[in-house]
Amino acid sequence: MLRTLYVKDFAIIDRAEITLSAGMTVLTGETGAGKSLLVDALLLLAGARADSSVVRHGADRAELSAEFDLRALPAARAWLRERELDEQDALRLRRVIRADGSSRAYLNDSPVSLTLLREAADHLVEIHGQHEHQALLTRKHQCILLDGFGDHASLLGEVSAVARRHAEIGQELTALEAGERHDPERVDFLKFQQTELERHALSAEDYARKLEDHRRLAHAAALIEGSEHLREQIDGDHEDALQPRVLRLATESRRLAGMDPGLSNIVELLDAAAIQLAEAASELEAYLGGNELDPARFAELDSQLGRLHDLGRKYRVAPGELAGKAAQLAAELARIEQAGGRREALIAERDKVMRSYRACSEALSAQRRASAARLSAEVSSLLAELAIAGSFEVSIQSNPELIRGDGCDEIEFMVSPNPGQPLRPLRKIASGGELARVALAIEVAAIGSDDIPVMVFDEVDSGIGGATAEVVGRKLRQLGKARQVLCVTHLPQVAAQGHQHFAVRKFVADGSTQTEFSEVSGKARTEELARMLGGVELTRETRANADQMLKQAAAG
Repeated sequence: MLRTLYVKDFAIIDRAEITLSAGMTVLTGETGAGKSLLVDALLLLAGARADSSVVRHGADRAELSAEFDLRALPAARAWLRERELDEQDALRLRRVIRADGSSRAYLNDSPVSLTLLREAADHLVEIHGQHEHQALLTRKHQCILLDGFGDHASLLGEVSAVARRHAEIGQELTALEAGERHDPERVDFLKFQQTELERHALSAEDYARKLEDHRRLAHAAALIEGSEHLREQIDGDHEDALQPRVLRLATESRRLAGMDPGLSNIVELLDAAAIQLAEAASELEAYLGGNELDPARFAELDSQLGRLHDLGRKYRVAPGELAGKAAQLAAELARIEQAGGRREALIAERDKVMRSYRACSEALSAQRRASAARLSAEVSSLLAELAIAGSFEVSIQSNPELIRGDGCDEIEFMVSPNPGQPLRPLRKIASGGELARVALAIEVAAIGSDDIPVMVFDEVDSGIGGATAEVVGRKLRQLGKARQVLCVTHLPQVAAQGHQHFAVRKFVADGSTQTEFSEVSGKARTEELARMLGGVELTRETRANADQMLKQAAAG
């Protein structure tokens, strides 16, 4: 529900903030006092276009904001979470319109586009009256309302799922057919590439080992020369070689240890050194005796790695990734070769899905026609109570070839405001007052069909009076039991039905025209209704009549 509405420097409003309650809230006041300004503010907060004329004269900018309680609106909370705009269980719509005509929009204090502002408002408020911003006029909303009225959610879900699968199959077939146009040449080329890569490509691990071998063989001469020198220094024929010298030192240390056992540790260390030198010399002998430093092997590796680098440049991958590229080509070949079979399977599935779609959509159309008949009768009956003598009908045009998530039906609300006149689309009704009353009848008939919490009716009672005005008031109050209703009215019969009442007054202060909104109750509300009933001078009878209207509304 709408908790608060705040406007500053907007038209002739200096500053106003109203706190709204559940049920039906009415706004009354003299003609020209600015009753509809709050409706205009809600329109702008719902994303309507703005210009500099809405900024109060002498001000730099107009500021508008509305706060909604979302605890009973799971769809709105989910929508905010998806866009990371959620903030507990509340939503603030805010708009700043500058004197130069520019404007900024905010959701929960985060700057957003007007498109996003409109999407948020679509979950929160419907505005009916002499304005273009009316969701009820769109075929999409009319379809949603009819489906909600008839409780078609289960069948609608089936239709949506089948239509979605049909679209997926179509996309896959299109992709397959696009590939098939190039099959002959493409297959030959892929096979050539695959053969070339499989002949030469190495796995990443094998490629790394080849690189290591190549690096080692590239220094073969230096390795052989250095290893020979090391072996000669360790165990050569000359007397300076390390191993013979260490052996002599070990013999000398044993002689000395015989004189002093404290040198025994030295003997052990020198013996160990002699053993390690012998092992080093043996390892070097084996290294030099092997064929791992063969120059021919180096030439072979150099040639192989050169080919791999050339292939890497050709296929635009690293040499170590050529085997992976070969696997990709093999997979693509397999897909193309299997495309024919896959295409046949998809066509068969598409035919099956199409049969399922037709069955589901026909069942949905049948449910809609039954619901349309009930809704047409209920709305027509309500229109008669609201002094519209014409008729209402829900038109359903089905096109079995139309495959959509919401079925194959085109829904249109048709109205004949006067007897003898043909039915015309609701969106083409010229009279704002008639349109507002038709909308009221539809909303009352379809109470509970959607979860939009706030409904605004601007001058819904235009052109009526007497008993009809009282019926309009009662219907609005009835609607207020299920939704929060905000109604701008000039008729006391309607105003008396409100659960909450704001009186709007225009005055001049310091040479500037201003508007104020005051909540009235008790005696003050009786006085406001009496003003609406009577003339300049209020009599005891007028006040008594006003008091009686309030008592009857409360009792009803």
